[in-house]
Amino acid sequence: MPENEVAEVRALLAGATAADGARPVSEEAELRLQHGGPPGGTDLTARDAGGALLGYARFELPTDEPEAEAELVVRPEARRCGVGSALLTRLQELSGDRPLRMWAHGGLPGSTELATARGFTRARVLLQMRRPLDGVDPDPRPSLPDGVTVRPFRPGTDEGAWLTVNARAFASHPEQGRWTADDLAVREAEPWFDPAGFFLAWREESGGARLLGSHWTKVHPAGETGEQPIGEVYVLGIDPDAQGLGLGRALTDLGLGRLRRAGLSHVLLYVEEENTAAVTLYERTGFSRYAVDVSWRSAPAG
Repeated sequence: MPENEVAEVRALLAGATAADGARPVSEEAELRLQHGGPPGGTDLTARDAGGALLGYARFELPTDEPEAEAELVVRPEARRCGVGSALLTRLQELSGDRPLRMWAHGGLPGSTELATARGFTRARVLLQMRRPLDGVDPDPRPSLPDGVTVRPFRPGTDEGAWLTVNARAFASHPEQGRWTADDLAVREAEPWFDPAGFFLAWREESGGARLLGSHWTKVHPAGETGEQPIGEVYVLGIDPDAQGLGLGRALTDLGLGRLRRAGLSHVLLYVEEENTAAVTLYERTGFSRYAVDVSWRSAPAG
C-alpha cells in the first residue's frame, strides 16, 4: 500500500480508537499495514464516491493454516451505512473455501451484530486485564534460584535464544509461539521498544549461559489505549523445563517495578478467557477484567 494510503488508514485507526476507547485492529495488523507481511496478506479499503476513506480491513490467507483471518474497522461517522457489511462480504469472498476468523476488538455492539447476522460464532475470547501500580515496589529484589541472573535484552545478541524459548513457552499458542526473527526485528525497530524494560533470566551451565525465561514490558503512549500512558506485560514466558522455579513471579515483579519507576499508574495484559488458571492467578495479584477481544468464526462462503 502506498505511503499516503497508509497514513490515511492510520488516521482512521486513531479516530476509531478515540471514539471507541479500544484499538480497532491488533498490533500485528498495524505492523503489517506499515511493513508488509507474509504471502497471502491483503489490505482492503472502502471509499465514498469522492474518494474519502470510510473503512479498512486486513486479510490474511496463511499458506500453512486451514483458516483465513481478518480484522476490519469503519470510520465512526460512516457506521451503520453498509460499509462494514461490504468489507465483510469481500473478506468472505477472499477466504473462498476456507473458514474465516474475524477479530473484533473491544466487544463493541456493532461488531457483534454484524458477526451474528452473518452466521459467525465465537471461537476465542481474549481478555484485557488491568491493575493499578499503586503499592508496587519500584525497586524489587526478588529471590532467584542459585546460578540464575537477570539482565536486560541485548539487541543483536539475544534474539536467537529468546526466539527459541518463546517458541517453547508458547508452543500451543496460535500466534505468539510462531514468531520469527522478522517479527522480532520489526518490533525492535518500533519507537516504543526499550531493551531496558526487557528482562531475561539466565542460568550459568557447563556449556555456557542458558536462557530460562523473560518478561518483555511495553509502554503505550497517551491516546493509544486510553487518555494516559499505560504499561503492558507484553510477553512473559518461561521455558517449560524451568517451570516451578518461581521465575514467573520474579520476572513479573521486576517488570512491574520498572513500569512503576517510569511513573505509570496502571498496567495491562492479555490472556485467553479459557485459561482459567492464569485468569485466576492474575485476579489474585490485583488484575481485573477490563475489555474483551472476540474472534468470530464463519464457515466457508460456498
